Amino acid sequence: MKSLDFKLAQLKKDRNANVFIIADAKDADMAFGIRAPGPRYYLSSRGARAAQFSPEVWTREEFGYRNLPEFLDIIREIVHQGVIDIMLMSASVNEQLTIKEGLFKNSSVTPAARANDTTDIWAIRYGTYTQEPSKPFRSTTIDHIQCGKIECDRSSDQFPGANLGLYSITFVNRLEDDLQTLKAFKEFREEAERKKFRYFLEVFDPNVPSGIPPEKLGEFINDHIVRSLAGVPESGRPLFLKIVYHGPRALEELVQYDPNLIVGILGGSAGTTYDAFKLIHEAKKYGARVALFGRKINNAEHQLAFIEMLRLIVEDRISPEEAVCAYHGVLQAKKIKPRLPLEKDLQLTDPVMRYTIETQTIVNFPANPLARDTKQQNPVKKKKKSGEVKVQAGTATHSPDGKPDFEKMTPQERLQYHLERLKRRYG
Repeated sequence: MKSLDFKLAQLKKDRNANVFIIADAKDADMAFGIRAPGPRYYLSSRGARAAQFSPEVWTREEFGYRNLPEFLDIIREIVHQGVIDIMLMSASVNEQLTIKEGLFKNSSVTPAARANDTTDIWAIRYGTYTQEPSKPFRSTTIDHIQCGKIECDRSSDQFPGANLGLYSITFVNRLEDDLQTLKAFKEFREEAERKKFRYFLEVFDPNVPSGIPPEKLGEFINDHIVRSLAGVPESGRPLFLKIVYHGPRALEELVQYDPNLIVGILGGSAGTTYDAFKLIHEAKKYGARVALFGRKINNAEHQLAFIEMLRLIVEDRISPEEAVCAYHGVLQAKKIKPRLPLEKDLQLTDPVMRYTIETQTIVNFPANPLARDTKQQNPVKKKKKSGEVKVQAGTATHSPDGKPDFEKMTPQERLQYHLERLKRRYG
């Protein structure tokens, strides 16, 4: 059984089950074009194929983006790691890796493909499409995703391609635009139900001025979701939602409204490492059970270590602050220069994350909070240069069966344990 199916079954039995679904969004080629694979400073260790450029034509700055073979190598590497639950791809990448290579046959990871590419994600260089109200559009078809052909053999329910897709909609608070969006969504739902195609629903914030105050967008989106799905029976509903995190109040409001509706959050822009780790921690705390990170993973200095930290956080084995320190420890061990020094990478820069529901006050970490804790027996010492972290040796608390007992560990002992384990894994 795929880990996704197992976790969905657990959530169906118990909405509060301590499981969490992590998806990696590697479908940016349906939005950004050449820049989609992301910056080249991270390449896969599994057969990276670097692009060759003519030095007479290209400057060093223009070598900045991976090519498609490098991008595919990273996807293969992450799938082999087996920490995520879903790998989201474009239909063409899905055809190459799922249908032709069979990458997911013996993997716990579920392949998925973006089922539509509305105009608000047409983020091509020099284009202005994203400045206009979103219009529905689909490059691919369900058959192309399931079997790579215009029409699948439907004598069985088994398909060589992905049988899971992401469908996105964007409400802009304009009647004609939103009506067109909902009509296209209705057509997709009906086709998906006929073809036994599973999907999850992404609901973006308005991509143009909507007249709605920013602090009210969460309520606007929540009402649209509930209203839009009220007329849809279970057979046509999404497996789960993917929405912008608008803070604890908006998330809890949606989660508490319908216990059968699984809510997930999207990652958004890159930001700091702490932005990403705190986001997934807070989202789970207030009821989300899915996170789909695209740019946050793709822009990471070491994608495998970044993903592992996300998993440790949602499994309550490490705090977001500890995860940032441990992640920098991996970078230090592998001699990878971080984009930001540790002090800056421990700051919150995402406006949604920079407040608490009780006080609406700014929350900031100008320096490593663990480094300031001098009362612990096993303190974390931080070098002054380039944000390097040095952790003193310490003995982790273990249970009688020899396994680490994270509940009895101090924050420093947990950090030490994970740093040592990650060093063994990644070198």
